[in-house]
Amino acid sequence: MSEERAVSESAARSDAQPLVTVIIASYNHGPYIEESILSVINQSYKNIELLVVDDGSKDDSVERIKALQEKHGFDFRVQQNQGLTNTLNGAIARARGSLIVPFGSDDIMYPDRIATQVAYMDGKPEVGICAGNIELMDADGNLYPEKRQRRDVPFRRLDFDDMFLERKPYPPAPTLMIRREALEKVGGFDPTIRLEDLYIELKITRAGYFIDGLNVVMARYRKHATNSYKNHRFMIENILRTYALFSDHPLYDEVRYKSLNSMFLKTANRNRKLARELLAQIPFKAWNKKTWRGLGRLLFSPLEKD
Repeated sequence: MSEERAVSESAARSDAQPLVTVIIASYNHGPYIEESILSVINQSYKNIELLVVDDGSKDDSVERIKALQEKHGFDFRVQQNQGLTNTLNGAIARARGSLIVPFGSDDIMYPDRIATQVAYMDGKPEVGICAGNIELMDADGNLYPEKRQRRDVPFRRLDFDDMFLERKPYPPAPTLMIRREALEKVGGFDPTIRLEDLYIELKITRAGYFIDGLNVVMARYRKHATNSYKNHRFMIENILRTYALFSDHPLYDEVRYKSLNSMFLKTANRNRKLARELLAQIPFKAWNKKTWRGLGRLLFSPLEKD
Protein backbone atom coordinates (compact mmCIF):
# COMPACT_ATOMS: atom_id res chain seq x y z
CA MET A 1 0.00 0.00 0.00
CA SER A 2 1.35 3.44 -0.92
CA GLU A 3 2.04 5.99 1.86
CA GLU A 4 -0.48 8.38 0.27
CA ARG A 5 -3.21 5.70 0.27
CA ALA A 6 -2.39 4.74 3.87
CA VAL A 7 -2.67 8.35 5.04
CA SER A 8 -5.95 8.78 3.17
CA GLU A 9 -7.45 5.64 4.70
CA SER A 10 -6.31 6.68 8.15
CA ALA A 11 -7.97 10.05 7.71
CA ALA A 12 -11.19 8.39 6.55
CA ARG A 13 -11.22 6.09 9.59
CA SER A 14 -10.64 9.00 11.95
CA ASP A 15 -13.83 10.77 10.89
CA ALA A 16 -16.84 10.37 13.17
CA GLN A 17 -18.80 9.40 10.08
CA PRO A 18 -17.31 6.86 7.67
CA LEU A 19 -16.30 8.04 4.23
CA VAL A 20 -18.62 6.67 1.54
CA THR A 21 -17.34 6.41 -2.03
CA VAL A 22 -20.05 6.66 -4.68
CA ILE A 23 -18.96 5.48 -8.13
CA ILE A 24 -20.91 6.50 -11.22
CA ALA A 25 -19.76 4.82 -14.42
CA SER A 26 -21.23 6.85 -17.27
CA TYR A 27 -21.88 5.49 -20.75
CA ASN A 28 -24.11 7.28 -23.26
CA HIS A 29 -26.56 8.50 -20.62
CA GLY A 30 -26.39 12.18 -21.53
CA PRO A 31 -30.12 12.82 -20.97
CA TYR A 32 -29.94 11.33 -17.45
CA ILE A 33 -26.42 11.80 -16.10
CA GLU A 34 -26.96 15.24 -14.54
CA GLU A 35 -29.89 14.07 -12.43
CA SER A 36 -27.90 11.06 -11.28
CA ILE A 37 -24.89 13.11 -10.20
CA LEU A 38 -26.98 15.82 -8.54
CA SER A 39 -28.86 13.20 -6.53
CA VAL A 40 -25.50 12.23 -4.97
CA ILE A 41 -24.32 15.80 -4.44
CA ASN A 42 -27.61 16.63 -2.69
CA GLN A 43 -27.42 13.81 -0.15
CA SER A 44 -28.09 14.77 3.45
CA TYR A 45 -25.00 12.72 4.37
CA LYS A 46 -21.99 14.84 3.46
CA ASN A 47 -18.92 12.64 3.99
CA ILE A 48 -19.06 11.36 0.41
CA GLU A 49 -16.33 10.91 -2.15
CA LEU A 50 -17.90 11.01 -5.63
CA LEU A 51 -15.95 9.34 -8.45
CA VAL A 52 -17.45 9.74 -11.93
CA VAL A 53 -15.89 7.86 -14.85
CA ASP A 54 -17.04 8.26 -18.43
CA ASP A 55 -16.44 4.96 -20.19
CA GLY A 56 -16.12 6.11 -23.79
CA SER A 57 -19.50 7.79 -24.31
CA LYS A 58 -20.35 8.89 -27.85
CA ASP A 59 -23.04 11.38 -26.83
CA ASP A 60 -22.70 14.68 -24.91
CA SER A 61 -22.20 13.03 -21.51
CA VAL A 62 -18.64 14.33 -21.06
CA GLU A 63 -19.63 17.94 -21.68
CA ARG A 64 -22.54 17.68 -19.26
CA ILE A 65 -20.39 16.08 -16.56
CA LYS A 66 -17.58 18.63 -16.97
CA ALA A 67 -20.05 21.46 -16.45
CA LEU A 68 -21.20 19.90 -13.18
CA GLN A 69 -17.64 19.14 -12.12
CA GLU A 70 -16.62 22.78 -12.52
CA LYS A 71 -19.43 23.76 -10.17
CA HIS A 72 -19.20 20.97 -7.59
CA GLY A 73 -15.60 19.77 -7.75
CA PHE A 74 -15.99 15.97 -7.74
CA ASP A 75 -13.44 13.57 -9.24
CA PHE A 76 -14.09 13.02 -12.97
CA ARG A 77 -12.09 10.94 -15.42
CA VAL A 78 -12.62 10.02 -19.06
CA GLN A 79 -11.39 6.75 -20.55
CA GLN A 80 -11.75 4.64 -23.66
CA ASN A 81 -14.50 2.05 -23.30
CA GLN A 82 -13.48 -0.71 -20.89
CA GLY A 83 -16.86 -2.03 -19.76
CA LEU A 84 -18.63 -1.58 -16.46
CA THR A 85 -16.83 -4.15 -14.32
CA ASN A 86 -13.36 -2.98 -15.37
CA THR A 87 -14.43 0.61 -14.74
CA LEU A 88 -15.74 -0.25 -11.27
CA ASN A 89 -12.57 -2.13 -10.34
CA GLY A 90 -10.42 0.79 -11.46
CA ALA A 91 -12.44 3.27 -9.42
CA ILE A 92 -12.49 1.04 -6.34
CA ALA A 93 -8.68 0.76 -6.49
CA ARG A 94 -8.37 4.51 -5.91
CA ALA A 95 -11.43 4.97 -3.71
CA ARG A 96 -10.80 6.04 -0.11
CA GLY A 97 -14.14 5.10 1.42
CA SER A 98 -14.80 2.15 3.71
CA LEU A 99 -18.26 1.84 2.13
CA ILE A 100 -18.66 1.63 -1.66
CA VAL A 101 -21.79 2.57 -3.61
CA PRO A 102 -21.82 1.74 -7.35
CA PHE A 103 -24.63 3.81 -8.85
CA GLY A 104 -26.25 3.89 -12.27
CA SER A 105 -25.76 6.97 -14.41
CA ASP A 106 -29.44 6.88 -15.34
CA ASP A 107 -30.87 6.40 -11.83
CA ILE A 108 -31.71 8.80 -8.99
CA MET A 109 -31.06 8.31 -5.27
CA TYR A 110 -33.27 9.90 -2.62
CA PRO A 111 -31.70 12.53 -0.32
CA ASP A 112 -31.48 10.41 2.86
CA ARG A 113 -30.43 7.18 1.16
CA ILE A 114 -26.73 7.24 2.14
CA ALA A 115 -27.42 8.46 5.69
CA THR A 116 -29.94 5.66 6.24
CA GLN A 117 -27.56 2.95 5.08
CA VAL A 118 -24.52 4.25 6.96
CA ALA A 119 -26.52 4.37 10.20
CA TYR A 120 -27.82 0.84 9.63
CA MET A 121 -24.43 -0.70 8.84
CA ASP A 122 -22.77 0.83 11.89
CA GLY A 123 -21.92 -1.94 14.34
CA LYS A 124 -22.99 -4.74 11.97
CA PRO A 125 -19.74 -6.16 10.54
CA GLU A 126 -21.61 -9.28 9.43
CA VAL A 127 -23.53 -7.20 6.86
CA GLY A 128 -21.49 -7.06 3.68
CA ILE A 129 -24.16 -5.29 1.62
CA CYS A 130 -27.03 -3.06 2.65
CA ALA A 131 -29.85 -2.47 0.16
CA GLY A 132 -33.33 -0.98 0.08
CA ASN A 133 -36.36 -0.65 -2.14
CA ILE A 134 -36.83 1.23 -5.41
CA GLU A 135 -39.46 3.05 -7.37
CA LEU A 136 -39.72 2.52 -11.12
CA MET A 137 -39.84 5.43 -13.55
CA ASP A 138 -39.88 5.78 -17.31
CA ALA A 139 -37.30 7.49 -19.52
CA ASP A 140 -38.84 10.89 -18.77
CA GLY A 141 -38.81 10.40 -15.01
CA ASN A 142 -42.52 9.64 -14.63
CA LEU A 143 -43.36 7.06 -11.97
CA TYR A 144 -44.91 3.78 -13.10
CA PRO A 145 -48.42 2.81 -11.91
CA GLU A 146 -48.66 1.64 -8.32
CA LYS A 147 -49.25 -2.01 -9.25
CA ARG A 148 -45.86 -2.14 -11.02
CA GLN A 149 -43.85 -0.61 -8.17
CA ARG A 150 -41.39 -2.37 -5.87
CA ARG A 151 -41.40 0.05 -2.98
CA ASP A 152 -43.04 -2.17 -0.35
CA VAL A 153 -40.74 -5.21 -0.21
CA PRO A 154 -40.35 -6.05 3.52
CA PHE A 155 -37.05 -6.29 5.38
CA ARG A 156 -35.10 -9.44 4.59
CA ARG A 157 -31.68 -10.79 5.51
CA LEU A 158 -30.15 -12.92 2.77
CA ASP A 159 -27.41 -15.50 3.02
CA PHE A 160 -25.84 -17.33 0.07
CA ASP A 161 -28.59 -19.92 -0.31
CA ASP A 162 -31.26 -17.22 -0.14
CA MET A 163 -29.55 -15.53 -3.08
CA PHE A 164 -28.57 -18.59 -5.10
CA LEU A 165 -31.92 -20.35 -4.72
CA GLU A 166 -33.94 -17.12 -5.00
CA ARG A 167 -35.70 -17.81 -1.71
CA LYS A 168 -36.19 -14.11 -0.96
CA PRO A 169 -36.54 -10.99 -3.13
CA TYR A 170 -33.23 -9.88 -4.62
CA PRO A 171 -31.71 -6.57 -3.46
CA PRO A 172 -32.14 -3.95 -6.22
CA ALA A 173 -28.86 -2.90 -7.84
CA PRO A 174 -29.52 0.88 -7.54
CA THR A 175 -29.55 0.57 -3.73
CA LEU A 176 -26.39 -1.44 -2.99
CA MET A 177 -23.95 -0.17 -0.37
CA ILE A 178 -21.01 -2.57 -0.13
CA ARG A 179 -18.52 -2.89 2.70
CA ARG A 180 -15.06 -2.37 1.22
CA GLU A 181 -13.64 -5.14 3.37
CA ALA A 182 -16.09 -7.59 1.78
CA LEU A 183 -15.24 -6.40 -1.73
CA GLU A 184 -11.54 -6.89 -1.11
CA LYS A 185 -12.12 -10.32 0.41
CA VAL A 186 -13.75 -11.58 -2.81
CA GLY A 187 -11.32 -9.82 -5.15
CA GLY A 188 -13.70 -7.20 -6.53
CA PHE A 189 -15.71 -7.62 -9.70
CA ASP A 190 -14.94 -10.19 -12.41
CA PRO A 191 -14.25 -8.37 -15.73
CA THR A 192 -15.48 -11.40 -17.69
CA ILE A 193 -18.94 -11.18 -16.11
CA ARG A 194 -20.67 -8.00 -17.14
CA LEU A 195 -23.78 -8.43 -15.00
CA GLU A 196 -22.04 -7.02 -11.95
CA ASP A 197 -24.74 -6.94 -9.26
CA LEU A 198 -25.72 -10.63 -9.17
CA TYR A 199 -22.06 -11.68 -9.27
CA ILE A 200 -20.96 -9.52 -6.35
CA GLU A 201 -24.01 -10.39 -4.27
CA LEU A 202 -23.35 -14.11 -4.65
CA LYS A 203 -19.60 -13.79 -4.05
CA ILE A 204 -20.01 -11.71 -0.91
CA THR A 205 -22.68 -13.94 0.62
CA ARG A 206 -20.62 -17.01 -0.28
CA ALA A 207 -17.77 -15.41 1.68
CA GLY A 208 -19.97 -15.46 4.79
CA TYR A 209 -21.51 -11.99 4.82
CA PHE A 210 -25.21 -11.16 4.84
CA ILE A 211 -27.16 -8.82 2.59
CA ASP A 212 -29.76 -6.84 4.52
CA GLY A 213 -32.56 -5.34 2.45
CA LEU A 214 -34.32 -2.52 4.30
CA ASN A 215 -37.98 -1.64 3.87
CA VAL A 216 -36.99 1.88 2.81
CA VAL A 217 -37.35 3.40 -0.66
CA MET A 218 -33.86 4.60 -1.58
CA ALA A 219 -33.76 5.20 -5.31
CA ARG A 220 -35.63 5.50 -8.57
CA TYR A 221 -34.70 3.03 -11.29
CA ARG A 222 -35.15 4.39 -14.79
CA LYS A 223 -36.58 1.98 -17.39
CA HIS A 224 -35.70 2.96 -20.95
CA ALA A 225 -34.74 1.53 -24.32
CA THR A 226 -31.09 0.79 -23.50
CA ASN A 227 -31.51 -0.96 -20.12
CA SER A 228 -29.33 -4.06 -19.91
CA TYR A 229 -32.24 -6.25 -18.84
CA LYS A 230 -33.85 -5.73 -22.26
CA ASN A 231 -30.90 -7.45 -23.92
CA HIS A 232 -32.12 -10.96 -23.21
CA ARG A 233 -29.12 -12.76 -24.69
CA PHE A 234 -26.75 -10.61 -22.64
CA MET A 235 -28.73 -11.25 -19.47
CA ILE A 236 -29.03 -15.02 -19.78
CA GLU A 237 -25.39 -15.51 -20.84
CA ASN A 238 -24.10 -13.53 -17.87
CA ILE A 239 -26.54 -15.06 -15.40
CA LEU A 240 -25.55 -18.59 -16.46
CA ARG A 241 -21.85 -17.68 -16.39
CA THR A 242 -22.30 -16.34 -12.87
CA TYR A 243 -24.19 -19.41 -11.65
CA ALA A 244 -21.50 -21.65 -13.18
CA LEU A 245 -19.00 -20.22 -10.69
CA PHE A 246 -20.99 -22.01 -7.99
CA SER A 247 -21.49 -25.33 -9.79
CA ASP A 248 -20.28 -27.16 -6.68
CA HIS A 249 -23.60 -26.34 -5.00
CA PRO A 250 -25.78 -29.48 -4.75
CA LEU A 251 -28.74 -27.65 -6.31
CA TYR A 252 -26.78 -26.03 -9.13
CA ASP A 253 -28.61 -27.88 -11.92
CA GLU A 254 -31.97 -26.95 -10.43
CA VAL A 255 -30.96 -23.28 -10.28
CA ARG A 256 -29.64 -23.33 -13.85
CA TYR A 257 -32.78 -24.92 -15.30
CA LYS A 258 -35.03 -22.63 -13.29
CA SER A 259 -33.25 -19.64 -14.84
CA LEU A 260 -33.46 -21.14 -18.34
CA ASN A 261 -37.18 -21.79 -17.93
CA SER A 262 -37.81 -18.22 -16.77
CA MET A 263 -35.90 -16.73 -19.67
CA PHE A 264 -37.59 -19.10 -22.13
CA LEU A 265 -40.99 -17.88 -20.96
CA LYS A 266 -39.87 -14.25 -21.16
CA THR A 267 -38.43 -14.51 -24.67
CA ALA A 268 -40.99 -16.89 -26.20
CA ASN A 269 -43.04 -14.10 -27.80
CA ARG A 270 -40.26 -11.50 -27.94
CA ASN A 271 -37.24 -13.26 -29.46
CA ARG A 272 -38.26 -16.62 -30.86
CA LYS A 273 -34.82 -17.57 -32.14
CA LEU A 274 -33.33 -17.11 -28.67
CA ALA A 275 -36.32 -18.84 -27.07
CA ARG A 276 -35.74 -21.95 -29.18
CA GLU A 277 -32.05 -21.94 -28.23
CA LEU A 278 -32.99 -21.80 -24.56
CA LEU A 279 -35.59 -24.55 -24.88
CA ALA A 280 -32.99 -26.83 -26.45
CA GLN A 281 -30.91 -26.51 -23.26
CA ILE A 282 -33.72 -27.66 -20.96
CA PRO A 283 -34.10 -31.45 -20.62
CA PHE A 284 -37.70 -32.66 -20.51
CA LYS A 285 -37.32 -33.74 -16.87
CA ALA A 286 -36.64 -30.08 -15.97
CA TRP A 287 -39.74 -28.70 -17.68
CA ASN A 288 -42.16 -26.84 -15.41
CA LYS A 289 -45.23 -24.62 -15.71
CA LYS A 290 -43.13 -21.83 -17.22
CA THR A 291 -41.91 -24.18 -19.97
CA TRP A 292 -45.46 -25.07 -20.98
CA ARG A 293 -46.59 -21.44 -20.82
CA GLY A 294 -43.59 -20.50 -22.92
CA LEU A 295 -44.46 -23.14 -25.51
CA GLY A 296 -47.94 -21.66 -25.76
CA ARG A 297 -46.50 -18.21 -26.35
CA LEU A 298 -43.93 -19.51 -28.81
CA LEU A 299 -46.50 -21.31 -30.92
CA PHE A 300 -49.62 -19.16 -30.66
CA SER A 301 -48.88 -15.62 -29.42
CA PRO A 302 -47.99 -12.65 -31.65
CA LEU A 303 -44.57 -11.09 -31.20
CA GLU A 304 -44.40 -8.36 -28.56
CA LYS A 305 -41.95 -5.58 -27.75
CA ASP A 306 -40.51 -5.06 -24.25
